[in-house]
Amino acid sequence: MTAERQRLQDIAEHQTAWKLWGPYLSDRQWGTVREDYSPAGEAWDYFSHDQSHARAYRWGEDGLLGISDEKQRLCFSLALWNGRDPVLKERLFGLTGNQGNHGEDVKEYYFYLDSTPTHSYLKALYKYPQAEYPYKRLVEENQQRGRHAHELELLDTGVFDDNRYFDVFIEYAKASPQDMLIQISIANRSSESKTIHVLPHLWFRNTWAWDEESTKPKLSLAQKQDAYYEIAATHAELGEYRLYCDRQSHDCTPLFTENESNYQHLFGTENPTKYVKDAVHRYVIHDDDEAVNPERVGTKYAAHYAIEVPAGETRQIKLRLCDRLPQAAPFGSEFEQIVSDRIREADEFYQKISPFSMPEEQRHVQRQAFAGLLWTKQY
Repeated sequence: MTAERQRLQDIAEHQTAWKLWGPYLSDRQWGTVREDYSPAGEAWDYFSHDQSHARAYRWGEDGLLGISDEKQRLCFSLALWNGRDPVLKERLFGLTGNQGNHGEDVKEYYFYLDSTPTHSYLKALYKYPQAEYPYKRLVEENQQRGRHAHELELLDTGVFDDNRYFDVFIEYAKASPQDMLIQISIANRSSESKTIHVLPHLWFRNTWAWDEESTKPKLSLAQKQDAYYEIAATHAELGEYRLYCDRQSHDCTPLFTENESNYQHLFGTENPTKYVKDAVHRYVIHDDDEAVNPERVGTKYAAHYAIEVPAGETRQIKLRLCDRLPQAAPFGSEFEQIVSDRIREADEFYQKISPFSMPEEQRHVQRQAFAGLLWTKQY
């Protein structure tokens, strides 16, 4: 029996909760029926992409290639900035049904590369242009085209010309059902050295704004070491978790705010709290130091890494999200070994379930197809 098959058996026998954490976080939640609580059922227009950065969701969260617990109380995902975009790349962008000449259509390039059934190992790729992302052009030109015309795709806009983009890989490897090792690799495919801002996010889904009896959770800076920042996450149902952010390979700045709507920006009314959802966006893009909480507490957190990646090279960031202190240093030799073990165990699992007569190339196709199915078990 392979290690992954044993994990599946443990789940069936109610011994361990290996599926407690997984890729249950939607890549795109805005502009859907899930976030439509308008009087007239205007799902396409009620919650827009422009609002998504500053407006707290009600029924679910979204993030770029992220994970959450099975009830989506605590969420983790990527955010990126190339120094040119008007907003952080926090979620997938696309056209709504009313905007696209062929209906709803996500205009991004992302790939679910691998996943085991228990999500003991996950891998995905996002291709991020180094030029400014053409949000306005994609909307305006596709609206002008008729149903019989081709769509304007992201590749057609020229933002990937001459390989001017980053390949951003993210891997998750579970040391235990509640201990996730996270590895982010940024490859610069262009012929020039470029800087990318990488902002891993950890936040609580806002349930307290809709339920007065709900206990508000808390994120805070637990300790600052030379090797890492330790972020404490406290939730009445989920319990205590810790996020460790590596500082040795690349230093980072811890940013805290609240997962609360920016009513002033959205509706022109007073904010109930000083620190709101789009604080990290304002801090990074607009140099607004006062947007984030100097007390380093809140319900939304980001580690801000600014990394220069030479042409053709790759840089790496490590994080660890767990429910208890690691026995060894969070990023010691144990980290590398666990990631390596989970990759090997995934190889063994898929080798067993594929027909032995299948050519190797077809095995890869089948395995990535399974990855696509498993990654899209989204809340």
